[in-house]
Amino acid sequence: MVAFDLLGNIAIVNFDKGVSLFEKKKKAKHIIKLNKNVTTVLEKTGKVKGRLRKPELKHLIGEKTKEVKYKENNCAFRFNIDETYFSPRLSNERKEIANLVKKGESVFVGFAGVAPFSIVIAKNSKASRVVSNEINRVADKYAKLNVELNKVKDKIEFWDGDIKKIAVRKKGEKFNVIVMPRPQLKDTFLKETLKLAKKGTKVYYYDFCKADETKQVIEKVKAECEKAKRKIKIKRVKKAGEIAPYKIRVRIDFVLLN
Repeated sequence: MVAFDLLGNIAIVNFDKGVSLFEKKKKAKHIIKLNKNVTTVLEKTGKVKGRLRKPELKHLIGEKTKEVKYKENNCAFRFNIDETYFSPRLSNERKEIANLVKKGESVFVGFAGVAPFSIVIAKNSKASRVVSNEINRVADKYAKLNVELNKVKDKIEFWDGDIKKIAVRKKGEKFNVIVMPRPQLKDTFLKETLKLAKKGTKVYYYDFCKADETKQVIEKVKAECEKAKRKIKIKRVKKAGEIAPYKIRVRIDFVLLN
């Protein structure tokens, strides 16, 4: 059976090269047969590209839609898979981060997308305030819709736009917790985001590397924080999922010492 990602009503399949269209549709029909909630099968035809992390997807069979209806962690989400990025593989990460947020803490979520981290935290923790930041305007639209769907409008505030500009404009605001579920980008954005941190702020920073290169990521984080004149203490380094053979998503938990 071919491997696929399941996003509510949509299955996303990544075929090997050389598979015929007939075989692709045959396997897609089998996916729908085995998964009653699936009404659409899409094929991943290219890599997720650009800062907005838009995937390249092609309709194979089923209902011709790319709008997903998805549930996790007692939360419901809607989004267009063609225009926004969403990883169901981070479901456990979102739950874990929500469990780490203490009562009364303020939380800033960068690279928030359609707001899965923000909403799961708002709905499953006793955070006093959650601020959600995203540059993709379509994702922002769906994030606001998802906040309404989950009835957490009174708990989430949106700072739409480029974090490099927003961090300067909002540098007087400080948070107890910062969550950075970064996509695969060269820039760490730590220099800007740490403007929103104070002594004692806990940061959950995501990056990508080869399985044996986590030390290099740690050194990169330390160097970026040093450039920003911030002292940190690494609390935990965690493998947060495998994204390709020998390539992993890594989460680095650290606290600000100044």
